[in-house]
Parts: sequence; C-alpha cells; structure tokens
Amino acid sequence: MEEEINEEFKALPTTILSCIAVDDESLALDLLEDNIAKVPFLKLEKRCRNAFEAIQYLETNPVDLVFLDIQMPGLTGVQFLESLTQKPMVIFVTAYQQYAIDGFNLDVVDYVLKPISFERFLKSTHKALDYFKSKQVLAQAQSPNPDKIEYIFIHADYSLMKIMLEDILYIEGLKDYIKIHLRTQKFPVVCRMTMKSIEEKLPSNEFQRVHKSFIVSLKKVESIRNQKIKIGENHIPLSENYSETFYQTIGYQKP
Repeated sequence: MEEEINEEFKALPTTILSCIAVDDESLALDLLEDNIAKVPFLKLEKRCRNAFEAIQYLETNPVDLVFLDIQMPGLTGVQFLESLTQKPMVIFVTAYQQYAIDGFNLDVVDYVLKPISFERFLKSTHKALDYFKSKQVLAQAQSPNPDKIEYIFIHADYSLMKIMLEDILYIEGLKDYIKIHLRTQKFPVVCRMTMKSIEEKLPSNEFQRVHKSFIVSLKKVESIRNQKIKIGENHIPLSENYSETFYQTIGYQKP
C-alpha cells in the first residue's frame, strides 16, 4: 500500500501549502516567517499575534496549515484548535513539553519544541506535506467518478473550441451568451450558451454557481469578503440565494 501511495505522489501536481503563523511573541513570528520563506512548498498568508486574530482571518481565508503556539493570552492554542469546526493541519510550536498529549488527542501533524532548528522545522513541514498528499490520493481513490473530466468543448468563433477546466477562472452570463474567463488569455471566450447549459457540462465538485450570472472555479477562489469572491484581480458577487450551498461546498459553516 505504501508503495502505491508513493507512486501516486509522483503523479500529483506541484503542491503549495498555504499557512499562517500564530504566536504572541514577535521574535518567534520572525523566526517562523524566515523558516517558511526557505521552504518552497510553503506560502505564508498571515502572521497572527493571538488566537482571536487567527480565528477572524480563518473565517474568510481557509488555509492548509497552521503553525501554532500554545501559551498565549486570552485563548490558548489548544482552546483555539478546539473551537474550530473546520480544522486545517496544525503544527504546534511551543516551549512547553507538557501539552504533547493534547496535541496527540487533537490529531496535530507535529509537536515541535522551541527553540527550533531549521532542520527540525523542515522535517515537520515534510510531515505536513506527506499528510496532505495522502489525503489527496485517498480522495481521488474514493471518488465516485475516477475518470476525471479535464476539458470541455464549446461552440465559439464558428468552431468547436477545447477549453481546459484547469484554465477556467470563472464564467459570466450575459442573457443568451456566456463569457469564459481563462487564466491563459487576456480576453474571455464568448459563446452563445446559457448558464444552465454550461453548468451541466462542468463537474460540480470543481465549479460552483454563486450568482445567477456567475460560476466560479473553486480551486481559483482566494478569499471571500463582503459577499465578494476574489479570484486574481476580479471580485465576483456572491448572491444570497447561492451563498448557503457555496459555503457548504467549501466546508465553512456560517455563524
């Protein structure tokens, strides 16, 4: 089984883990930021000085991994983790050894004691990467549709045009026409087609209707704020009629 998993890893695209660092000490955050910058598969999204700041950020900005201190004023790292309904991977980075059992019970990826060397930090991040890829492999293996759709054909410019799903950022509806916005070209592809028709062509686990006039690629969603979905430099409206389904799809429970 382990050999099969390793072979699957080779077939996966390059993985970048988005992460945040949570610590009430500036020097500790500086060290974490410096170490994260040295790891090519990590991308630091935010530094947080306490658990409350981290909770607020995660409400609209889900990440893959959290580097988390334990002893912090107001809300400890353990309490913070217990409060999350959707838990990212967590690496505890702490000066206190006595919380190791709590880390085990909360299924954290690793438990690292300060001061942390870069070698120990790197080993910990590779554990997170392996765990993340294992989940991807298992998700693919358990998919009810193993023959994943990679492209669709549409009528545009008097011909059949092949559109790679990976290139689609979002789709905009204009009466009887749609605009398919792609990451590979400046101008959208325009074709005579209804939103319902294009929606039926797209895999529902990768694309979501968020407005009567917009469909987004879930992979391309960067953040959600004030009922606006950010994809690159674009801000797509999130309609109230579609918001509940959208939040359920991305695994976020609105308060």
